[in-house]
Amino acid sequence: MGRVTERRKVIRIRDGVVSTRPDTLVAEEPLEIRLNGKPLAITMRTPGDDFALAAGFLVSEGVLGAADELRNILYCAGATEDGVNTYNVVDVKTAPGVVIPDITLERNVYTTSSCGLCGKASLDAVRATTRWPLTTAASPDTPVRLTPATLAALPDRLRAAQRVFERTGGLHAAALFTADGELLDIREDVGRHNAVDKIVGRALQQGLLPLSSAVLMVSGRASFELAQKAVMAGIPVLAAVSAPSSLAVDLAQETGLTLVGFLRGTSMNVYAGEHRIALHTAGATS
Repeated sequence: MGRVTERRKVIRIRDGVVSTRPDTLVAEEPLEIRLNGKPLAITMRTPGDDFALAAGFLVSEGVLGAADELRNILYCAGATEDGVNTYNVVDVKTAPGVVIPDITLERNVYTTSSCGLCGKASLDAVRATTRWPLTTAASPDTPVRLTPATLAALPDRLRAAQRVFERTGGLHAAALFTADGELLDIREDVGRHNAVDKIVGRALQQGLLPLSSAVLMVSGRASFELAQKAVMAGIPVLAAVSAPSSLAVDLAQETGLTLVGFLRGTSMNVYAGEHRIALHTAGATS
């Protein structure tokens, strides 16, 4: 099935003293995702939660949105020429009647950030594909409302729950919290987008989509891809410890996503969706 970590010998230099020791590294292996038997995508990931990763990826692609749309997910037997199952190929079978969109076209439009297409096309594609439109400042009927103090506590709670990161220092994490800051789930992966897919895929498998009352916290920056995945899962709030990209901010403003970046200590920047944050408690000025 693959391992989350592996051991490698390293030469360690500390204050001029040279020694040899084993080091714990995060594992990275390819995962091929097939849809109804046809190859769809390959991602480099940390082994573990592969079925959830595949399911979450298909949520972000607009293929899946409910547990009953998923028939099953299986590792492909005989994935290599000699018939060995590498546990690096999964096949997602959709339930009868599920309409498969033209995901080859749509992935080129709104998933690949380096596709060379204009930002407007990317934004329009997400808006047209999401099943659960988010509320906006003009229509703020939402159960999620946070205080800056609640947001400020999330990075430490995320880090405290990162079990593999403590041993390797080489993993991204994504976590779901309630509006009160209670940890609901956390996943780690060498790829920040994979960590989010694992979170969303587990929610799909448990019949919890849309995640309309959840806050998504990520350990790195907030790219367009992560904002897109949040919107596609119906998540109203995305918070990151680092910077967002310009297109991520544009997407958040267009869709009503609350986007918080540079969340460090008691400091943070709110880039969009401020109607979900109780700014008056922080003494905000115009």
